[in-house]
Amino acid sequence: MDIDQYLVLAIFAGTILALVSTNQRPSLIFAASLLALIASQQLVIGDVINNFTNQGLITLVLLLLVSSAVDKTSLIKRLGRTLVTASFNASYWRLFGLTFFSSALLNNTAIVASLIGPVKQNQYHHASRLLIPLSYSAILGGTVTLIGTSTNLIVDSFLIEHGHPGFNFWDFTLYGLVAGLSCGLLMFLMTPLLPEIANKKTQYNRYFIDADVEPDCELIGKSVEENHLRNLPELFLIEIARDGKLITPVTPDMVIQTGDKLIFSGNIQHVGNLDHIKGLKLFAETNGLERENLTEVIISNRAQIIGQTLKVLGFRALFDAAVVAIRRDGESLSGKLGEIKLQSGDFLLLATGPDFMQRHNLTKNFFILSEKKMDTKLSRTQDWITLGGFLFTVALAATSILNLATGLLFFIAILVIAGVTTNNEIKRNIPLNLIVVIVGALSLATALENSGVIQQVMQWIGPWASSVSPIWALVMVYILTLILTELVTNNAAAALMFPLAYGLVQTLGVPIMPFALAVAFAASASFISPYGYQTNLLVFSASNYKFKHFIKFGLPISVCYSSIVLTLLSYTYSL
Repeated sequence: MDIDQYLVLAIFAGTILALVSTNQRPSLIFAASLLALIASQQLVIGDVINNFTNQGLITLVLLLLVSSAVDKTSLIKRLGRTLVTASFNASYWRLFGLTFFSSALLNNTAIVASLIGPVKQNQYHHASRLLIPLSYSAILGGTVTLIGTSTNLIVDSFLIEHGHPGFNFWDFTLYGLVAGLSCGLLMFLMTPLLPEIANKKTQYNRYFIDADVEPDCELIGKSVEENHLRNLPELFLIEIARDGKLITPVTPDMVIQTGDKLIFSGNIQHVGNLDHIKGLKLFAETNGLERENLTEVIISNRAQIIGQTLKVLGFRALFDAAVVAIRRDGESLSGKLGEIKLQSGDFLLLATGPDFMQRHNLTKNFFILSEKKMDTKLSRTQDWITLGGFLFTVALAATSILNLATGLLFFIAILVIAGVTTNNEIKRNIPLNLIVVIVGALSLATALENSGVIQQVMQWIGPWASSVSPIWALVMVYILTLILTELVTNNAAAALMFPLAYGLVQTLGVPIMPFALAVAFAASASFISPYGYQTNLLVFSASNYKFKHFIKFGLPISVCYSSIVLTLLSYTYSL
């Protein structure tokens, strides 16, 4: 080996060591590797630019941008409210089914993030018996289609980079469905192994929120329990105002009636979970303002509004703002929001109009803390455009009528025209860290190949490779990727293992597809560690799990999943 090969090999080894042994973000590590390759003249800028324009990478970025728009729709939130029932078996299969099949098309991290709240807030079962299955269901569902997880698209980008046409939309489906459904059944049988842990107490400022039940509200005529109002993430129904009287506490069998005012207490960051309930209108909205721009203020000790109610004040006309929620530290509030007498030190969350900041009376009454930007609630038409357009785009790609990247690009344009998203939102949602990881990995693979390191490694293992059967070579690639994904991240594991798999394929003279699929499936098979996959980290943080819980529950799942995938790959490709 010459000096250039040693340099590239050292950078490669250093990248793996940094990913395994440090807590630095993978994007930072891959960025450092990229700079090291350029500085040592193992890469030129042209190579890096080519990797930035990789079709697989572009498809992944477009898909993530579309997923952020789809996440605005009410579908997952509406379904999430109905997931958990008194029956644990029914709750498990509802949770598994929704998560597994939605993760096949949508970003699985976003799915888990949306469903953690309803699972934690359920009144029937310990969340710790459902959160790990929630994460694993999302991982399993992501392996069913090309777009189910970023890992699949990363391996696809490597295939395209090496002159292969890439994966078809359904190349993963047989293996993902069989392995996923089998592991879903195994998880169900193993749920007694999961701990019963009291929910982690989340610290947040409790705001006081009320909402009117309009005549067309879908809650009318059904009980609190039937409406799943006890499962709202970090929002608690504490009172109902009816015919001038306050009903408290609110029992599960209380039936919602027209004209009721529902009074909630909880985390204002989750007030968007009320948006998807048809016919439920928040106090600010009844005052003619939408909750797009929110400003948090404290009432000054010299404020002229102290001792008065919002209704008496004419708050909307006075400040060009409406109160979304109110919080008073050290005291529980009761009654209708508009009838609460304001005090010095009260926290108000305001939906503001265009003239709010120009009002001269602001400084006399408020200390302005911060401005909050919240997603605008989508109209029913926008909901249909977003969901229908996404499914139509995916269908065109799945039937090979239209290239996926092309379809997503035009779909994003439609979303902008329809007002579902904006240019600024698109800029904010561009996944820069993921782009750096993929470009860095592609560039590292380019350097390994251009310098002749891969060829040299294949010469070293040539005698062994020539004597081993393709199936055992496939098992070796799979196991190495599986180990690596538990030590680093799924995306990094796929990026680092593909060059080795590709070199082995060339040495053996076997098809690339089973090995590429093995890398993709193994990189997604993070069931043993809470740190190998984002969804695992989300549920790990949301509960009081310990590392041993993932090992105890995840190891049998990993063995089952791996055995099925390898058996099917061997049978399908006659290895």
